Amino acid sequence: MQPIIIVLIILMVLVFIALVKTIQVIPQASAAIVERFGRYTRTLNAGLNIVVPFIDSIRNRIDLREQVVPFPPQPVITQDNLVVNIDTVIYYQVTDARAATYEVASYIQAIEQLTVTTLRNIIGGMDLERTLTSREEINAALRGVLDEATGKWGIRVNRVELKAIEPPTSIQDSMEKQMRADRDKRAAILQAEGVRQSEILRAEGEKQSSILRAEGEAKAAALRAEGEAQAIRTVFESIHAGDADQKLLAYQYLQMLPKIAEGDANKLWIVPSEIGDALKGLSGAMGNFGPMGGGSGFNPQNSGKDGGGIPAARDKDAADRREQPPID
Repeated sequence: MQPIIIVLIILMVLVFIALVKTIQVIPQASAAIVERFGRYTRTLNAGLNIVVPFIDSIRNRIDLREQVVPFPPQPVITQDNLVVNIDTVIYYQVTDARAATYEVASYIQAIEQLTVTTLRNIIGGMDLERTLTSREEINAALRGVLDEATGKWGIRVNRVELKAIEPPTSIQDSMEKQMRADRDKRAAILQAEGVRQSEILRAEGEKQSSILRAEGEAKAAALRAEGEAQAIRTVFESIHAGDADQKLLAYQYLQMLPKIAEGDANKLWIVPSEIGDALKGLSGAMGNFGPMGGGSGFNPQNSGKDGGGIPAARDKDAADRREQPPID
């Protein structure tokens, strides 16, 4: 009995192992390569799959999702003979599990080496300044070359990114100094532009203020002149309307004499010819006052007689000046 039990146990174990090897469950977004006696037969997709135990074997399980692979910094020489270290990141996806298994031994290593060689070819045709400012151009060129080369491997390169471009330390110091100088220059230019704009605005403001002030003074002078003209016109019309006689005009002339003589700078002033007529009219008016004048009032007609008067006094002074001998 014991040998039979042992045989049954062995058969049950073999059946269990056969069932395990027969039923293969492939996760989503994965694939498996099946070989029969070492030869490729088919690719197992996601889900439940059945294979022949002990005859079919799973060669490789491949993840079909997009993969991200960062590569270590690679020294690259630019066109102007400067060594820069460039870090790259590759985004790829396996589209054909059979080709990725049989067309290349290690597609990760193959992509890395292809990236390095392609990057050296691209950077070798650029100088440092263009390398630092042309990341999009480098990414596009690198992706095109990698996608074309990895197509037969069943791999699609979706994106290539340059993570870092590190020039030499001396070049970095020079670039920082140049950047600082450019910033100082732009700051000085902006400050000068601000001062210039401020001066222009201030000059325009002063100009506009002067123009407005001159216009205001001109309008004020015009209004003042118009007012004076209106006042003179009103006085003239009032005099003519009141029918003023010679006496009133003579009195007005005498009132204007102190105003003519006002001021310390008036050393010489000219008496208008109308003053004589005014004085004659005024003396005639005062002579008609009678006893109030005391008989010795001012009369221009009697100025040359003994009664005396302003003209007679002036003639006497002129005669005294003529009799004096000249001074050597």
